[in-house]
Amino acid sequence: MPPVTGPYFDRTPLLAPARSPALPRPYVFDCSPRALRGKVVAFIAKRYVDMMYVTGLSRALADRHFRPRAIGQSGDLTTEPDIQARQAELEAACRSGAITVAHDDGERGVSVVWTDPAMGAPVRAQAIARAGYGGIVLADRDGLDFDPVPVPRAASAGPGPWPGGTPAADPGIDGAIDALLAGSPGIYGVLVATPDAILAERYGAFGAPDRVTPSWSMTKAVTATLIGRLIHEGWLGSVYDPAPAPLWSDPRGIHRLVTIDSLLRMRSGLGFQAVDGQGEAAIYFENNFVYYNAEDAFDTAQRAIVTTLPGATYRYINTGVNVLGAIIRDRIEQRGLPYHQTVYGLLADRIGMASYQHSADCTGNFIASGSGFATLRDYGRFGLLFLQDGVWNGERLLPEGWVDYVTAPTHTGSEYAACFRSNAGLTFPSLPRDAVWASGASDQRIILLRDHGLVIVVTNESDHPMDLAALDRLGAAVIRAVSR
Repeated sequence: MPPVTGPYFDRTPLLAPARSPALPRPYVFDCSPRALRGKVVAFIAKRYVDMMYVTGLSRALADRHFRPRAIGQSGDLTTEPDIQARQAELEAACRSGAITVAHDDGERGVSVVWTDPAMGAPVRAQAIARAGYGGIVLADRDGLDFDPVPVPRAASAGPGPWPGGTPAADPGIDGAIDALLAGSPGIYGVLVATPDAILAERYGAFGAPDRVTPSWSMTKAVTATLIGRLIHEGWLGSVYDPAPAPLWSDPRGIHRLVTIDSLLRMRSGLGFQAVDGQGEAAIYFENNFVYYNAEDAFDTAQRAIVTTLPGATYRYINTGVNVLGAIIRDRIEQRGLPYHQTVYGLLADRIGMASYQHSADCTGNFIASGSGFATLRDYGRFGLLFLQDGVWNGERLLPEGWVDYVTAPTHTGSEYAACFRSNAGLTFPSLPRDAVWASGASDQRIILLRDHGLVIVVTNESDHPMDLAALDRLGAAVIRAVSR
């Protein structure tokens, strides 16, 4: 009679049910020099497509705004890598003309080539823009794996906030905005509002009321809010349940220890196996490769390995939020609903964010970790939803207590909340410690001052410095104005 269990495989029925799904095949990140160079040129293509064909800048303005950014292997749990040599190499290539950028207005696309005989054949990458799908990275692919058909957008429910009229001038607020604009040349715009009125709305040299600007990681707060919407609709259970990612369905898998809460709070423990520039094995805690790898972002995210105990260690990465994106897509499609239209219909269209659009990857996933676009006022509308405790035009859109949950930094050792950042460490010393913000690259923010009923929005071009001390003084001036 054969043994019940063999020498290598556990055949206990409860642990290995019949037809149990396979464990996800791990993704291995290539950090070889040529691969990293390919990622650099793909990110340049993405940046130009975003600036020219989503935000709407001219080629001349895009050239003026562009700042080259080197890409290297990530650091460990406590340090970041030194990429100064790669940055210097990249900047020298830009100056010498070794990197060329070509655009095609008819295709709404950009192609980038880095020519370096020492690297062999030129390294090439492309990106395109499509309405409703933002800027899409193709890298060295020939085309998309989905058809970017126009996405039907529903009309917003109700009249929304802010009656017309010019905001009443406040010398303190106006002077603080003047100082912020003077010290922050990349700013597109600044908005200060309550649920009832706009207190100030100003634009920089390149901003305009109808100009959409990139959110980068402010989109994480949008994704967290979509998770709240699914919970409120009964499509998901508790944030403390195991994260129901489609590829994590084997009950024996270590990913069962990852909860929705740990994904929202950057405590998932996820990382990637990698091969570094010397061909050695490594662990990669990615921070942005979803913006330059032309891959299925949701599939890749689910193939991360669990490197640290979930819930135990804060490590900021995009991967966990893209697992949340995979969950959102799966829950929508389980109900037979159109994915793209439903994502917009659940949130953006419900609160009148008509300008908002996600960026998609080459397979049609809406990237959950960043790179959405909206006008200044529509970012402000998102902030108002939180000032109103998740209620819009009298209708509750988020579970009771959700706003408190996502804005509370409930773990020690980090000021990060659930896809929001907090002022617990007084990043802004003039603001209260319970101030929170959705935060994106280059210091753009949607700041929530819930006790004062205020939202402050500042949008900024990527890699341009912002005068954070002046932003702090603006916050203080706004609080003084509404406290009189």
